[in-house]
Amino acid sequence: MPSGSSLERLRAANRRALLALLDTEGPLSRADLARGTGLSRTTISGLVTDLVAAGQVVETTDKGRPHKGGSGRPPMLIALSPGSGTVVGVDLGHRHLRVALADRTGTVLAEETETIDVDEDGTAALDRAAAAARRIAHAAGKDAARVHMVGMCVPAPFDRRSARIRTGILRGWRDLSPGEELARRLGVPVHVDNDANLGALAEHTRGASHGSAHAIYVKIASGIGAGIVLGGRLHRGATGQAGEIGHVQVGEDGAICRCGNRGCLETVAAAPRLLAVLQPAYDEPLTATRVRELDAEGDAGVRRVLSDAGRTIGRALADLCNSLNPEVIVLGGSLGASASLREGIRAAVDRYAQPDTADAVRVVAAQLGDRAELVGAVALAVARSREPS
Repeated sequence: MPSGSSLERLRAANRRALLALLDTEGPLSRADLARGTGLSRTTISGLVTDLVAAGQVVETTDKGRPHKGGSGRPPMLIALSPGSGTVVGVDLGHRHLRVALADRTGTVLAEETETIDVDEDGTAALDRAAAAARRIAHAAGKDAARVHMVGMCVPAPFDRRSARIRTGILRGWRDLSPGEELARRLGVPVHVDNDANLGALAEHTRGASHGSAHAIYVKIASGIGAGIVLGGRLHRGATGQAGEIGHVQVGEDGAICRCGNRGCLETVAAAPRLLAVLQPAYDEPLTATRVRELDAEGDAGVRRVLSDAGRTIGRALADLCNSLNPEVIVLGGSLGASASLREGIRAAVDRYAQPDTADAVRVVAAQLGDRAELVGAVALAVARSREPS
């Protein structure tokens, strides 16, 4: 028989699974919760009773529709409780800072964006993030002291063991622990993850992979990274660096990558490299936005370069698909909306993945655009705020 501590760990895991399902799907009946989690109705009933008593879920007055449209009394639905207080999401990109204040259901109450150089000075970036968080909390009429949790996105691999960004990616962040530093400034717990993971979380809860239990989110921007959702949950790996496909080697004698290796995927297919390849053929300065516009207009040169890059990225993704067998690949970042890039990735997955694996996976553009990482940071803060203290 399991020990008391083992039973409590199991019960805590079941609570997390139930809350995660409600966070993803919205209000559900007890029967739907049992189907969605795989738990028995008796177990669900006990968990719901405990969570209602703890104020984490409520029974809604909107009873919804009968299951599968049948007749009879519609079921009472269980929903996440809004709770008191707020959470903050912080998205630190290489050249931007976005901060959002949200209630504990993830509904954004206020947000602001500013342009900054995040890479060169981590201390200054964290100072500005803290100031922005306090500013929007007060502007929204909320006492900053009522912020329960902060979720923060960083644009680099984040080592969960050391709580630091991997050295070599962000020059101005050496020896900084981002979560500890921001928590010290705000006096609130801070949880940190990388941009690809939080983009994956956002698209899974509110975007293109919503409803898919197994998904890969690929951010194609200044670098290339992937966030992985398995069994409906974000998969970070042993140290938090699962999904770093940008550092898959595609050429032994290739260019030196910022990670220190040679010939990494992002040295040949990330946005800066593609812009550099295209720029000599165009009189106007090229940006990722302009390249997407030219792609949509059918520009032959842009379409060729993006299609080739898509096939290169897709070759790495095909290997990942063979290992993970996802339902959907979601393409985000500054170039993720490119049709030519998407077509190249699709072609490579079809060519290199196992036929059944390739048939099972859709390749789609992200729905949340450049707000994905901010939405993911808010979702991370909401999820952590619901965990027992």
